[in-house]
Amino acid sequence: MTTRPPAPVAPPPAPPGNSQAPHQSGLQSGLKNRHLSMIAVGGVIGAGLFVGSASGIAAAGPGILLSYALVGTLVVFVMRMLGEMAAANPTSGSFSAYADRALGRWAGFSIGWLYWFFWVVVLAVEATAGAAILTSWVPAVPQWAWALLVMVVLTATNLASVASFGEFEFWFAGIKVVAIVCFIVLGGLAIFGVLPGSENAATGFSNLTAHGGFLPHGPSAILTGVLMVVFSFMGSEIVTLAAGESEDPRRAVTKATKSVIWRVGVFYLGSILVVVSLLPWNDPSIEKHGSYVAALDTIGIPHAGQVMNVIVLTAVLSCLNSGLYTASRMAFSLGQRGDAPKVFSRTNSRGVPQAAILVSVAFGFIAVGFNYLWPDTVFQFLLNSSGAVALFVWLVICFSQLRMRGIIQRESPEKLTVRMWLFPYLTWATIAMISFVLVYMLTDDSEGGGRIQVLLSVLLAAIVVAISLVRERLRRSATGNSDKEAVTAR
Repeated sequence: MTTRPPAPVAPPPAPPGNSQAPHQSGLQSGLKNRHLSMIAVGGVIGAGLFVGSASGIAAAGPGILLSYALVGTLVVFVMRMLGEMAAANPTSGSFSAYADRALGRWAGFSIGWLYWFFWVVVLAVEATAGAAILTSWVPAVPQWAWALLVMVVLTATNLASVASFGEFEFWFAGIKVVAIVCFIVLGGLAIFGVLPGSENAATGFSNLTAHGGFLPHGPSAILTGVLMVVFSFMGSEIVTLAAGESEDPRRAVTKATKSVIWRVGVFYLGSILVVVSLLPWNDPSIEKHGSYVAALDTIGIPHAGQVMNVIVLTAVLSCLNSGLYTASRMAFSLGQRGDAPKVFSRTNSRGVPQAAILVSVAFGFIAVGFNYLWPDTVFQFLLNSSGAVALFVWLVICFSQLRMRGIIQRESPEKLTVRMWLFPYLTWATIAMISFVLVYMLTDDSEGGGRIQVLLSVLLAAIVVAISLVRERLRRSATGNSDKEAVTAR
């Protein structure tokens, strides 16, 4: 397996305000710095944080903080590696393009299509979740109609221009950020009994150890918690794809990479710390109503459930908006590199890859249909087969960075404005940590659990890699035959 011939790491970026993207690909640099900043901040806050944290708390108790800290550390390391490559070469293909260059065409093709598949499945999950909330507010409209409406609106947004995507995401992400910050501030005041109007007892941090200890289910529960929270972090890499359509890609990537530590610390660890400090970890209301609703109820916030439904709906719409953007840009990049139909790489007069967007949303619509028609069979298979893709993406980023560091240093050392710490030792340590999580997932044999997700994801990955290798062999064979015909003609 050979890598592609050397190519320039990146052409110089376009000056701020220039409508052309730095790589002159047809994409427009319509994302402003404030869009990128909010995408970077909001990208780590998914609906999974609001919805899925209750099960993690039930499984690990207050020790879920360590689970979030471990996964958060992984994300920080992976984003640092990705930031190193993206700051040197901002492109809409991001890690897929870097894998193509560093590991070989088979790697870029495989991880690009797996990532695209992951996000079109996510589109169906989020559309269904958003429709369920909207149906609870307006029961007269059937759930499938809400799902259709949401998908149509956000498809139109993405087709309009990259600036309209950025504007929608700016406000969606802004609502999430404001909600989390308000939650942490109000919860923090209630923990110490200084929240005006609240009758909540000033427990301080006693709930962290008062109900069976910090690790009521033992140290192994930390790893169980890791499996439950790891996928709620997926999406932090989106800013590196979006950077290629920004006014100043390198500045945006550098800023996002350097801020990932406080983003993970504040939004994940900070908000979960508030929950497990306000309430005993085994309080029935956490699993019954959700961790954030239970916390808001205990400090006396009126209509906490509806407030949280609005926030979760915003998170769902944000994920849908970003997911459609991300899937279409990955398809666009694959088309540019000849790893997808060429029509995917064409843009319209507004600099939007229209075909890539429409094909991505079409598969999303099909997946939504599967979710309604065969939720426990076909759709469950789609979910399980994409379940470990996030970890595969992180592994590919790690291995790509190992090779790309040397390439960048040889060709354009001045572009190493972001560097991975303790290279290569911390990169290898991160690879070991991700591999351990994948192996540990194999011990989870529950229905729809880690084992089936890893096995089906590995099967899917093996099929995609096999297709890429066959394509590469056929391509080399065709090139060889062309060369022979040229020699014969002479």
